[in-house]
Amino acid sequence: MSEARDRLLSTASRLFYTEGLHSVGVDRVIAEAQVTRATLYRHFRSKDELVVTYLTQADEAIRARVDDARAGVEDPDDLIRTIGRSIAADIQSEGFRGCAFLNAAAEYPDPAHMVHQAVLEHRRWFLATVTELFSQTGKPDSEFAGRHFVMLRDGAMAAGCLTAPGPVCETFLRGLEGLLAYRSGLR
Repeated sequence: MSEARDRLLSTASRLFYTEGLHSVGVDRVIAEAQVTRATLYRHFRSKDELVVTYLTQADEAIRARVDDARAGVEDPDDLIRTIGRSIAADIQSEGFRGCAFLNAAAEYPDPAHMVHQAVLEHRRWFLATVTELFSQTGKPDSEFAGRHFVMLRDGAMAAGCLTAPGPVCETFLRGLEGLLAYRSGLR
């Protein structure tokens, strides 16, 4: 990746996440990244492509964190807990403004739009991943558990930027423990 492209993507990512996708124009990204308009369009054919690249980078970071957790934790229940704690840590991080993907879906509601498609691709992967982890526990209802986990996560991500994140994270993690305990009774 060229230095200019990296600067563009880094600047756009920061602005998109903190201020919103539609509210940040390409002129602002160009000015803050200190590049020319030609440089922007040499690397990204459109603002929408820049937004998709921003989301792709966020998706890759989440996938890497899940892979790192998988490499370090063998027990499936503990792996699910580790992923939950990672989500809680994100919610409590400085500058947290919700889930980049949920925010993007709200700004790009057309399911056929390339930005919305990038959101759906990430969400399909995440749901499939947590469902697979729940299936590795050997307990029934892994599809239900995966969907339930994603709903808990979505709610925590939305609430975590609207109110004090501590109680939100505590509630999310307790919900996750409840889900794991409930499933233990299903053996």
